[in-house]
Amino acid sequence: MTDIRNSATRESEVGIPPRKSMVYVVDDDYDVRTSLRFLLETEGFDVRTFRSGIALLGSSTRNRADCLVVDYKMAELDGLELTIRLRRLHVPTPIILITGYPDENISAKASSAGVRQVLLKPNLEGSLVDCVRNAINTPNAADQA
Repeated sequence: MTDIRNSATRESEVGIPPRKSMVYVVDDDYDVRTSLRFLLETEGFDVRTFRSGIALLGSSTRNRADCLVVDYKMAELDGLELTIRLRRLHVPTPIILITGYPDENISAKASSAGVRQVLLKPNLEGSLVDCVRNAINTPNAADQA
């Protein structure tokens, strides 16, 4: 496995800027998508947004993200079902589930579906950026097996 940090260092030594990490945000609320895009881009990430889980599943680039930030409560397909479908399609990308509807069982349900972490809205700013960085920089246990 190639060490991304060494690769990035070599690229910068020859004048090629290192690739920014790509984060996909999936939320059916336009204002949330827009604010999360702004927050993550301000922190140096490339961001692509999707208005629904169906839109992400239909995208030919669904495997290209370094991290997914997914809303729990969405109209057509909730965040847990989206996670389950992505895992069935062998998409190993780390997923952070965001929700404004705390549920005592959400963390257990999310973990069994394949979610890396659950964060509560509306106060996501610092914790989301830290979680995204951690998810991108920490390999999944399945990746190490």
